[in-house]
Amino acid sequence: MPSTDAGTGWTNPSVLRLANGADPLEVAGQLAKQVTAAAVTEGLDGPPFDPFALAELLGLSLRARADVSDARIRADTVGVRSTPRSPLREFIGSSAPLVVEYNPTRPRGRLRYSVAHEIAHGLFPDVADTVRHRTSTGALPGYAVDDAWQLELLCNLIAAELLMPEEAVSGLIDVDPDIDFIMEQRRRFDVSTEALLRRLTTVSDRELGLVAASRIQDRPESELTVEYFVPSVRFAPRIRQRVHVPVTSVLSNCLAVGQTSRGAESIDGQALRVQAVGIPPYPGRVLPRVLALVEPESAAQPEQRFERRTGDVSELDNSADPVLIAHVVTDSARTWGRRGVAASLTRRFPDAARAFRSWAIADPDNLTLGNVHFAALQVGEKEIFLASIVAQRGYGPGVSTRLDYGALRQGLYAVAQYGAKRGVAIHLPRIGAGQAGGRWDEIGKAIEGTLVKAGLRVVVYTMPSQPTERDV
Repeated sequence: MPSTDAGTGWTNPSVLRLANGADPLEVAGQLAKQVTAAAVTEGLDGPPFDPFALAELLGLSLRARADVSDARIRADTVGVRSTPRSPLREFIGSSAPLVVEYNPTRPRGRLRYSVAHEIAHGLFPDVADTVRHRTSTGALPGYAVDDAWQLELLCNLIAAELLMPEEAVSGLIDVDPDIDFIMEQRRRFDVSTEALLRRLTTVSDRELGLVAASRIQDRPESELTVEYFVPSVRFAPRIRQRVHVPVTSVLSNCLAVGQTSRGAESIDGQALRVQAVGIPPYPGRVLPRVLALVEPESAAQPEQRFERRTGDVSELDNSADPVLIAHVVTDSARTWGRRGVAASLTRRFPDAARAFRSWAIADPDNLTLGNVHFAALQVGEKEIFLASIVAQRGYGPGVSTRLDYGALRQGLYAVAQYGAKRGVAIHLPRIGAGQAGGRWDEIGKAIEGTLVKAGLRVVVYTMPSQPTERDV
């Protein structure tokens, strides 16, 4: 009979050795934070953090193998190579040489998480005793035949902390959970949708849960069954594994990878608000698995200080009322960007894009952080204004955020004054939270403190998720 950590229910030997009498969850969380902090000190950029670079810092060998399902870690007895610079080797639980073997054909987001998961295994004292890899049941006690799920649970926790530190994701979910916005933000962290949604749910201070489900039969008319349920600390209802979800459900509308669906429904007797997304299916199946963020229908809704819409901010409504569209630009480029909202605005309003380029070229000081370029257009009967707020420092990867919050607020004040004089409605994408990497909760406060406070009607747009995106 396995030993048990007195009164806690933890029985897995690897978990007990790591915890050494303390709370395993706290020990694992603190260990992950220590590794991350040490890696940053050694020059590792992030978030997002590169798990391959982290493995090198920890002194773990890396080997690509197509015959490995995802990834695994084991004692390296064949082809051992030295890792000349391993400043974080002290965190590894075994002194034996270890290798992380991974399947290079797996989707990038899934592969990154799998490697991070194996790094987590490497922190346990008995890592070299046997080959370690993600179990077929994962961290799901109801599906497991032994207590291996406890080890998997801690490795998932550590992997999530390594790739998505709490301070980097907390602002994404606590204010306004929106499945389309989250799907767009997933690209910043370069992880699977499943890994990100699990992480956001566990750190959220909202009444939030995550339901994972799949179709009983690989047909659109088939019912779904709940695979697992992850609640936030404040989420009181519980949803059981293997509960059936009818074909009329919001979840059933997700027939393609990346396709989203929203609505209200009952799951396992719980009245819920649901936001669902399709994720890649199991091997051999066509229809996707489905993940759903759920909130109790009775849960208080956040105060709506501005309107929210799902769609492209460049697509104007049919009213004749004047509109001002504002977006964020970098201080390091004389043209609007070629991706996302900037690309959409360029296609829709090429004259405004050219006017911005002329303004940026005319004087380098025009691209000083906090400045705003305004352009006025006439589109049919509609008067359109474009505001380009210089609030992003540089561009490209390498830092956690490029948004300058002070410059953003300064620019929004200018937009508020400009808009108030012209009686316009302000239409915004989720400014500063895309390529600039800003926290949406802080950006929302800036919008409320400037545009809303000025009495302007504000509409914030979230681009819909792309159904064809392969996001694991």
